[in-house]
Amino acid sequence: MGFSRGLTLTDLNDFITPSQACIKPVEEVKASNVENASATQIGIDSAGAYYEEDDGNNGRRKLQQAQISLNDCLACSGCITSAESVLISMQSHEEVLKAVESNPPPSHPGHKTFVMSIAPQSLASLAASTKPQATTRQILRRVAEFASRTLSFSHVYDTTFARHIALLEHTREFFERKASTSSGNKSGDEEELPMIASACPGTKSPQQVMGTLVKEWLAKKWGKRADSIYHVTVMPCYDKKLEASRQDFYNDILSTRDVDCVLTTAELEILIRDKGWDILTPVPGENEPKTSCELPEVDDAILPELVQHPGSSSGSYLQSLIDSIALTAQSPSVSTKTIRNTDYEEYTLVDEAAGGKVLFRGARCYGFRNLQNIVRKVGRDAGVSVGRGAAGRAPVRSRRAMGSTVHKGAQAEQPKSYDYVEVMACPSGCVNGGGQLRGGTRGTSNTDTDTIGESAAARDARWGDKQLVKDVEAIYWQGAWTPPPSPGNSPRTPTPTRDFTALDALAARILQDLCQPEFVSGSIGWSDEMDQQGESLRRASFRTRFRAVESEVVGLAVQW
Repeated sequence: MGFSRGLTLTDLNDFITPSQACIKPVEEVKASNVENASATQIGIDSAGAYYEEDDGNNGRRKLQQAQISLNDCLACSGCITSAESVLISMQSHEEVLKAVESNPPPSHPGHKTFVMSIAPQSLASLAASTKPQATTRQILRRVAEFASRTLSFSHVYDTTFARHIALLEHTREFFERKASTSSGNKSGDEEELPMIASACPGTKSPQQVMGTLVKEWLAKKWGKRADSIYHVTVMPCYDKKLEASRQDFYNDILSTRDVDCVLTTAELEILIRDKGWDILTPVPGENEPKTSCELPEVDDAILPELVQHPGSSSGSYLQSLIDSIALTAQSPSVSTKTIRNTDYEEYTLVDEAAGGKVLFRGARCYGFRNLQNIVRKVGRDAGVSVGRGAAGRAPVRSRRAMGSTVHKGAQAEQPKSYDYVEVMACPSGCVNGGGQLRGGTRGTSNTDTDTIGESAAARDARWGDKQLVKDVEAIYWQGAWTPPPSPGNSPRTPTPTRDFTALDALAARILQDLCQPEFVSGSIGWSDEMDQQGESLRRASFRTRFRAVESEVVGLAVQW
């Protein structure tokens, strides 16, 4: 009797099966052989430390604890779910304090310049924790004042201009893939469509682009070497710690990383509280914008701040592509279809003047459950199996008809698969990242004493608080030049994008400074093609690539 395909074993969750052993072997330093050496034994003191004791007069020697670094864990799938604290041991606010305290005086050749970069989602989360509620600009000024006065940081930036550069290169990469797919001259996986991307696609994320700006471009402006700068970022996600530790973002010559340490929003709040700083206290000039946002040539050390990109609060990757492709159409129209909830939406861009021809079809997908569904859909469209068990071996089913929100002219054509998918692991995206603040607001009766004795399960339950996420989302878009378009069933004309001429000019100047293209008369644009050496430097500075880690899990070793 055959088994029903209605119930099959497949990858229903994101649990990472532990491997049999850590890939990092324990390294022991062998002591030199000594003639007539006495026998030794291992002793344990009251604190739990291990000591090697011998029968001679050499006393006892404390044994070192076996350790693995964060970079070692990147190649292993063994302990991510069971020993997460190991992964972040080298990326914490304690490490920042150690680096600050051990920093020699400015006259010393080993002195480091401290720079902090803050994600806009982290600023919004901090602002949501204050009452009366502060703006993201006010929080940025207060954090900068805290970092400079208490921790001796020289510069504090937000990462929105780095995001602008990431979006420029991200759009360029998509058009390269599209042209390669259309011509049939595919050169590897990085030229395939659909392009599945998030805050770290084939282009660098805003965090790592900011690392390039600080360690390469700004360092030269300041007359410093990259290894003389200590770069700290504040992010809404713990995975940013892993990203910063990737070997791709490490300078072997100078032995330095683009980002030296990553703090989550919650860790920054702990650091501020431990130092006795009150983030509710206003600072001088906290409401004044920087003139460099409109005139970036005034001061190269002052980057444009709090740049708003319409679309989503997770980087606006999908919206940036829709806006760019819409410029190529005579009469563009965008329709949106909600699949399950607001975390899974499809976008279709058509040209009304061309009889409703589909120009672009993409999706925005947040959360692991939706992510699994969309991976299966993309796999079915590509004709490959994406699941385990009988579900993964099932025949490819026919595609469903497109929803009623898509233009009728588009329905007459063969259903078009996705060109692009914006994915995020967290439900609601980056504003609901695992490193964001949870709980009550500062300045109310909900103080730290209210959480004494609170169980870890109760604290974790606040992660995903829908009202809190809505509050952070509202603050994120506070002061935006135009509110983000609300999803709707009726087609709409894409909203004209903001005039980013000044920002594009600064980005192009940075590109020219870093890549040093030959045979260039005057200034270049970001989309301009450079010589071979210039393009190679562009890819090294603003792109990365996915490196798969093969699973070594033996199915027979899984315990049920």
